[in-house]
Amino acid sequence: MTYNGTWKIDRNDNYEKFMEKMGINMVKRKLASHDNLKIIIEQTGDKFHVKESSNFRSIEIDFTLGVTFDYSLADGTELTGAWTMEGDVLKGVFNRKDNGKTLTTTRTIQGDELIQVIQEYRIPSLTHPEDVNRLFFLQSYNYEGVDAKRIFKRG
Repeated sequence: MTYNGTWKIDRNDNYEKFMEKMGINMVKRKLASHDNLKIIIEQTGDKFHVKESSNFRSIEIDFTLGVTFDYSLADGTELTGAWTMEGDVLKGVFNRKDNGKTLTTTRTIQGDELIQVIQEYRIPSLTHPEDVNRLFFLQSYNYEGVDAKRIFKRG
């Protein structure tokens, strides 16, 4: 599966709670929840070029699957880690440089099947009737037991 495309944030699920657990202050959490993030992904085999643009910053990232690299979040949190592909799931495991704690993130692209799987597992963020037959980019996060999701539409 290729991840090529332009993806615009549609909605968040538990994202503020996740940011709170990460230690991000309330003002930054409120702003980040409405960041209008757009991600452009260009994938060639195991190499990725990603452009992220939001209300707060624009950044370009190049990485190769399985190769460790450094990255900083919009709030300045420094991370080091790598992305791998597990089936059709892009999985990133990153360690915070300030405290060594692990941040895990996954990215998946699915069509109609996404709605069926989500409904089966009763994840409320994707049970909207208007989502049937849409293509989504789902990014999930886990940090110290707090899960969050960001759902992007192709755009």
